[in-house]
Amino acid sequence: MTPPPPPGRFGRWRDQAIALGWLIAVWNLLWGEVTWANLVGGTLVGAAVLLFFPLPPVSFGGRLRPRALLVLAGTFVVELVSASVHVAAIAVRPGYRPRGAIIGVRLRVRSDLNLALTAELLSLVPGTLIVEVDRDAGVLYVHVLDVRGPQDLTGSRDRVLAVEQRVVRAIGSDAELRQLCTDPAAPSTDPADRRSET
Repeated sequence: MTPPPPPGRFGRWRDQAIALGWLIAVWNLLWGEVTWANLVGGTLVGAAVLLFFPLPPVSFGGRLRPRALLVLAGTFVVELVSASVHVAAIAVRPGYRPRGAIIGVRLRVRSDLNLALTAELLSLVPGTLIVEVDRDAGVLYVHVLDVRGPQDLTGSRDRVLAVEQRVVRAIGSDAELRQLCTDPAAPSTDPADRRSET
């Protein structure tokens, strides 16, 4: 597949606007509420990040699908609440020491935008954290909490791929949608999957 041509001036401005929008959204999520002060603060911080720490251009070749965007947002909120309750239950359980693991999950769509959005959504959910991204191989290394056996590793990997699928269905191109049908490299038994107690 040949890479897309570099975006023109309008494409660069559009990509910067999309990046700024995501930074503002993340800023408000970090503060836990949407207020005018947080919107203004997120705009200033996002603009400063884009100005002083410019990222390589990420072209957007897909299209927005409103229904899939609603599914993505709704599922994210449900997972956010569910994971928060789970982590809170672990925190107050006396004498319980949860085991953590780092798993390597190979994504099916290896575009920079998909890697970034999938990693961001995973990191915002309590109990999961992106520790490394292998951009060339399209692999996310994810730290997951409260691992009790191999089935938890498989379940965590499936959740990562489900997030990727919802992202691609919401904003991906037709070619990227077809890539979702491919079978990613084998998961929890893969040498890329590393397990460690925490």
